[in-house]
Amino acid sequence: MLPDVHRTVDAAWKLESAKIVASLTRMVRDVGLAEELAQDALVAALEQWPVSGVPDNPGAWLTTTAKRRALDHLRRAQRLERKQEQLAHELGQRQERQQGPDARPDDEPDDVLRLVFLSCHPVLPTEARAALTLRLLGGLTAEEIARAFLVTETVITQRVAAAKRTLAEESVPFELPDGDHLAERLSSVLEVIYLIFNEGYSATSGDDLMRPGLCLEALRLGRLLAELAPREPEVHGLVALMEIQASRAAARTGPSGEPVPLHEQNRGRWDQLLIRRGFTAMLKAREVGGAPGPYMLQAAIAVCHAQARSAEDTDWAQIAALYAALTRVLPTPVVRLNRAVAVGKAHGPQAGLDLTDALLTDPVLRDYHLLPGVRGDLLAGLGRFDEARVEFRRAASLARNAAERAFLERRADELGAAAPAGPVLGQAAEEFLGRDDLDPATSRSYGQTLRRLRRTLGDQQPLASLTAEQVARVFTTTWGEAAPATWNRHRAAVRSFGAWACLDDLTAGLDRRAGTRTRARPLDPAQLDAVWSLPDLPLREETLWRLLHESGAGATAVLALDVEDLDLDDRRARTRIRTPASVRPRDGRVTWRSGTARLLPLLLAGRTRGPVFLSDRRPGPARTPEAADLCPDTGRRRLSYERAEYLFKQATRPLDPARDGYTLHRLKPAPGDR
Repeated sequence: MLPDVHRTVDAAWKLESAKIVASLTRMVRDVGLAEELAQDALVAALEQWPVSGVPDNPGAWLTTTAKRRALDHLRRAQRLERKQEQLAHELGQRQERQQGPDARPDDEPDDVLRLVFLSCHPVLPTEARAALTLRLLGGLTAEEIARAFLVTETVITQRVAAAKRTLAEESVPFELPDGDHLAERLSSVLEVIYLIFNEGYSATSGDDLMRPGLCLEALRLGRLLAELAPREPEVHGLVALMEIQASRAAARTGPSGEPVPLHEQNRGRWDQLLIRRGFTAMLKAREVGGAPGPYMLQAAIAVCHAQARSAEDTDWAQIAALYAALTRVLPTPVVRLNRAVAVGKAHGPQAGLDLTDALLTDPVLRDYHLLPGVRGDLLAGLGRFDEARVEFRRAASLARNAAERAFLERRADELGAAAPAGPVLGQAAEEFLGRDDLDPATSRSYGQTLRRLRRTLGDQQPLASLTAEQVARVFTTTWGEAAPATWNRHRAAVRSFGAWACLDDLTAGLDRRAGTRTRARPLDPAQLDAVWSLPDLPLREETLWRLLHESGAGATAVLALDVEDLDLDDRRARTRIRTPASVRPRDGRVTWRSGTARLLPLLLAGRTRGPVFLSDRRPGPARTPEAADLCPDTGRRRLSYERAEYLFKQATRPLDPARDGYTLHRLKPAPGDR
């Protein structure tokens, strides 16, 4: 009996939570508070229904209970006195009707639509929008959302809490956007729903290709939105697209969970009911009228695939034409890549390869595994199997999903063994970095450069075929906007590697950049006070920032400190400035004041050796640091300068009028202030 009650509560919550939260948000004008009140009603149901029995209308019971709690809150807070009288009167009039067997909650139909726009507001980061939407509109718990996105429950809880806080701080109103802003806001809503669907349809990470629960949730949200906004053609277009794509779910994976390409799928396993629903949604979109938007065009492409009885019957010329129209309204790199696939099918692999190669310098696709995957397919179609094999291997190395990675490795293996062609880039890079004459700092710096070359060009790139043109493309894509010092550092690393490997000048055409170095102004007292007053400041960051400010030392020197270097009683430490192996290390001294003295013992927590400032996680097997950079007690590595700089910029972005965030260098006191 008890499990049945719990299942009923869960089902009622999933069906009614969006309406309840939306209705409460209209009352209290705070989505965070509204969800808390709704959760109180859910807890009450879990406590009372096993004893009193499930009411005839569970949704009405939950709504009434939640509204009573909202009224109690309004009274206790002594706010909105006129409103509470009106709401109390309204509740009294409708309560009898609500508790009848045929009762329905007294939602305003627009309330749920308002909640959709609120949870998908552009002021929120994309990940937060998706989590909040699933929480408020899907009724999913933090644990369920975390499981769907393969993150921890804590991460989801933090995202949802931060999203609610942002909505409150920005005073985002609980209202429908007006005509001028409707299209922009609707685009954000559709983006979130399609993001949820795509994460379920083709998981970005993990072992499984699909997560059906997310697909179903996105479909439910899309259908709900179509009911709430029936005059918006793009809403129906998105629903049509998701219905048709979801129809292929059973045919997309093989017996072992491996991906099955569209042209190899058993079309008899496609769900005809979902296809018909997709066609119906597409007809509704066309009936509404207006110029086709991106979702209608993508749905039209899906319709072309669904109408073909076999892969050979697919009208690729029509699909290529639709993609050409789509690139005009949505000219994203991914859409252009998909167009290249269609053009390759319609007009031959060389035509597709020409379009694909034009995307090689696009930073957005720099680590996108499908770019080399598409190139591999097109190169194989041209009979260039050695090049195709390298591309499939590179695509596999970039894929975060285990099923896709295995599929791409298999594609490379199917092309046969590579012909002997001498050393390859990955092997040569490992040998270059493993030399005894490189000190740890130089090896680490060179390693950053070569990792990017390997990631972009592939470990199996034959070293003899590595050209200055390929290197220039990597530099343009990766460091095109970098500061002169960064550009020159990576350029020097490539020159050293090329000279060691006896290759032609790999940096031909990459001129050394000259830059003027401007010293950033130190933070003034008011800015420093704002930094120290940041909420929920982690102990590690606060200690590092205080030490940098009080000592005036450089960030590199401070991050290089080991516990053994510290003299806590005298408030000083010995620093070892790392230099090339041919130069003896130089010693220096760092001193600090009471602020750092108070924090350091807390940070060390009894540790007596290893780096003072540690990273958040242990390093993976492929990235074992030098012994000097590893804490023997915790297994964590030394905090890097890049990570420390990033964290400081992120934390101080709200304080910076330019919204860029401050740099660690600005923590140094002005001359004469120490």
